[in-house]
Parts: sequence; structure tokens; C-alpha cells
Amino acid sequence: MVTDHSGAIKMASDLVGKLKVTPQENDTSKALAKGGQDARAKLSGLSGDAFDKAYVDNEVGYHETVVKALDATLTPNAQNGELKALLTSARGVAAARPR
Repeated sequence: MVTDHSGAIKMASDLVGKLKVTPQENDTSKALAKGGQDARAKLSGLSGDAFDKAYVDNEVGYHETVVKALDATLTPNAQNGELKALLTSARGVAAARPR
């Protein structure tokens, strides 16, 4: 998971640099960031099996939220072909089910 997340962040950062754009906060990014902060706060008080279950449940829910944001807002509104390709690739990773 760390590899997937780190890879996606690097690809996004590289594309932002290449296109010389400055990402702007929006309702979608704010909601995702807030969800991450809330999850971190909840998980910080847990340990052992309770932590593991809450972590997995959070990750599944978070990935479902990301996929919905990609499908409903981010990918359809992307104007740049490279950005659209990156979002499509990220969707494939976010939607993948563990084996």
C-alpha cells in the first residue's frame, strides 16, 4: 500500500511540475483531507485487533470515496489528457481489491 500511495503521489507531483500548475483546494480535496484527519484521530486511540479492523474498514471506505470522486468529479472535469490518464490509472489502483 505504501508503494502504491507513494507512486501515485510521485506521479502527480511530477505531472504538476511538468505542467507548471499549482493545485487548488476544492470541496473534494477538503473532504478527503478531513476524512484522513478524522481517521487518524480515531485510529490513534486504538491498538491490536481493534486498530487492525478499524484501519482496514477505513481504508476500504476511503478508497470507495476516492473512486466515487474520480468517477463523478475529477476525471470527467480533467481537461488535460495526461491528467486524465493519471486519474484513470489512480482509479485502477484505488478500486483494486486485495487478494
